[in-house]
Amino acid sequence: MQIHHAKPKLLLLTGLSILLTGCSISDWYNGYYVDRSSMKRYTKRSDAYYNAESPEMKELRKKNQAYCSDLASRPENRIAKKGYENGVFNEPMYSVCMEKGGTPTFGTYESRQDEKQRAERRARGEIVPEFQ
Repeated sequence: MQIHHAKPKLLLLTGLSILLTGCSISDWYNGYYVDRSSMKRYTKRSDAYYNAESPEMKELRKKNQAYCSDLASRPENRIAKKGYENGVFNEPMYSVCMEKGGTPTFGTYESRQDEKQRAERRARGEIVPEFQ
């Protein structure tokens, strides 16, 4: 008789432990899977942005990339960072140089689109401006 009462308790305990260990599944989903899918989505959008350019624009982008990469990687323009004695590539300088050259990077383009959307939402009254 005692064995029959232990089986439901054991089954209930096993079920609860399986439910409680489901946290690792959510950690996997929110970490690895979401990062991977967001990188795929970003790559797809950036490829579409660059592939939509005209041949003349692609040629101009190649020239600007060569010039701006050289400019941002020069020793005097490198950014000092702990652990890198020679500094690191100056990404902000590269982005500004590409934008001034008429070929903004995808990251710059995307941030400009986000700014426009926020301005439109503020104009419609969906976002209340913050006072500083």
